[in-house]
Amino acid sequence: MLTTNVLIAGATGYLGQHIVNEVAARGMTLKALVRSPKKLCQQKLSQQHILPEQIIQAEVTEPETLHGICINTDVVISVIGITRQTDKLSYDEVDYQGNLNLLREAKAAGVKKFIYVSVFRGEQLQDVAICRAKEKFVSELKLSGLEYCIIRPTGFFSDLSEIFHMAQKSKAYLFGDGGFRSNPIHGADLATVCVDAITTNVDEIAVGGPEVLSHKEMVDIAFDVLGKQARIRYIPEWIRKSALWSARHLTPKYASGPLEFFMTVMAMNMVAPTYGTQTLRAHFESLHSQPSSEPSR
Repeated sequence: MLTTNVLIAGATGYLGQHIVNEVAARGMTLKALVRSPKKLCQQKLSQQHILPEQIIQAEVTEPETLHGICINTDVVISVIGITRQTDKLSYDEVDYQGNLNLLREAKAAGVKKFIYVSVFRGEQLQDVAICRAKEKFVSELKLSGLEYCIIRPTGFFSDLSEIFHMAQKSKAYLFGDGGFRSNPIHGADLATVCVDAITTNVDEIAVGGPEVLSHKEMVDIAFDVLGKQARIRYIPEWIRKSALWSARHLTPKYASGPLEFFMTVMAMNMVAPTYGTQTLRAHFESLHSQPSSEPSR
């Protein structure tokens, strides 16, 4: 299927910006669905590749704002989802219902393919709120009758920036012995996977970055980039379980999601087929080169 018209939903996020860049670099016609056009226009990566008339302002949680946005669109790529809860919306409202609203609009407009970015091992993690909502939408997508592809990344480099910030403060914290392994992926590499999926016949793609590292190795890299001796405190499993229980039972639902997800995946291996070229060391070096990266003391 030769495709030139792509709608990117969630274009202001970490991954969404890279997908805008990748789609534009391939000469495809793009539209960007965002809540805040001003935010998109302020992002340096997106500024180079998108014009004001290509930006569509809408709220996926308000289906009436989506009417007509998928007309003359061949493919929708959705990275819609809550990363940091700031407006008290739930995962069900955004990751599930918001994407479902978009899917219905895409189907009504005759969109040929819907590409959705979910979570690696999401099917096995449905006791975690974010994964449960995402997998509810995956089920709807599979039954929609549209051609689809579900992308399942292990995690983003941006998610690991906190490791670097801990190292800046001269002490890092790890669960267990730091031996759990993962291969997170850079947004640019993952964007390539997402855009390649436009022409693939594969329904699901599990993907991680080029390096499989233990959590301790990730921390060691951060300290090495900073030129500091590694100081690591290992947190017992009972504390992680207590924090996870508190996130699920004592924290307001709209605020507990990120902590619940973090406390779950940090105690398991998250290793998918390797892809890409960008390394975690290079990501930490880019953070180190930023004038504001060193925290105030």
